[in-house]
Amino acid sequence: MDLAFTPEEQAFREEIRSWVRANLPEDIAHKVRNDLHLTREDMQRWAKILGKKGWLGYGWPKEFGGPGWSAVQKHLFEEECALAGTPRIVPFGPVMVAPVIMAYGTPEQHQRFLPGIASGEVWWSQGYSEPGSGSDLASVKTRAERVGDKYIVNGQKTWTTLGQYGEWIFCLVRTSNEGKPQTGISFLLVDMKSPGVTVRPIKLLDGSHEVNEVFFDNVQVPADQLIGEENKGWTYAKHLLSHERTNIADVNRAKRELERLKRIAKTEGVWEDQRFRDQIALLEIDVIALEMLVLRVLSAMKSGKNPLDIAGLLKIKGSEIQQRYSELMMLAAGPYALPYIQEAMEAGYQGDFPGNVLGNAPLAATYFNMRKTTIYGGSNEVQRNIVAQTVLG
Repeated sequence: MDLAFTPEEQAFREEIRSWVRANLPEDIAHKVRNDLHLTREDMQRWAKILGKKGWLGYGWPKEFGGPGWSAVQKHLFEEECALAGTPRIVPFGPVMVAPVIMAYGTPEQHQRFLPGIASGEVWWSQGYSEPGSGSDLASVKTRAERVGDKYIVNGQKTWTTLGQYGEWIFCLVRTSNEGKPQTGISFLLVDMKSPGVTVRPIKLLDGSHEVNEVFFDNVQVPADQLIGEENKGWTYAKHLLSHERTNIADVNRAKRELERLKRIAKTEGVWEDQRFRDQIALLEIDVIALEMLVLRVLSAMKSGKNPLDIAGLLKIKGSEIQQRYSELMMLAAGPYALPYIQEAMEAGYQGDFPGNVLGNAPLAATYFNMRKTTIYGGSNEVQRNIVAQTVLG
């Protein structure tokens, strides 16, 4: 097993690094580095810059308009973007639904949906979770009834991240009640501008609007927006979730935030506390271990071996690391972690005076927000069961 990058891969890294530095708007990078609120325009602007270069779908094969990069090249791209302070690519379109459309959609669906995703022009949302159907997705109740050449959709989705910006949503819907619950689910693409679609915000503790409820009231969806076969949506959902869980791990963002944690600890005077520094060291060891796990998978893929399906394991460790660094940042800042003055942040005030790295950074709000990471994308308890079954049989 060789975990070192080749000279060609190092040259590729330098190419990515140079391009990102030259094309990433500084105002967006400033917001990312200081954990400021990113607007829809901020995220869309970076997506369109990547789309124009052909890199928004950086994991796509060439036949669908992607760069056709190897697994190692994709990893290096993600790492350089994270370290430079780019916004995370909103995954619902290019990372999640696009691979499903590629694998199970028709040629007509490829032509209709993929270009808008690749360019960053069309914003997608995810319609999986429902009240009472989160980790147990097989129990979804949103109903889609076939009437002629349309489906009539009724039901509710919840925790729809950034759904207030969504133009299209991919949904798991129930099309049959016969047999196992998994066998009656279909995968449907819905135009969110359709009559009968209502998006209602769910306000978080800090007053921000990140997640939503989405209601479907007799929404008419053309039958040609069904992906694959009716009642086979569970298979397509599992294909998508493997991409989501790997994305949640986000080891590269963890590396960037680890350095931010060290800056906060030094500024706030807790770096000299041996116990606190021990906690940072333990976190850094786990970040390195997670990165080594990712590199082992990449090495296996390079050598033509079939690596274990470890998406669940990556999700477990990555989400726990995110919770730990957000908690340590809050502890390092002490009382300064609590204030969150949205108006000041939106005005650009970050306490720009020598030695201050906090300003109005919402460290406590981030800590509370990160509590969700071990739940969404399949709770960590469920993931541990999956890993145990994979390893132990």
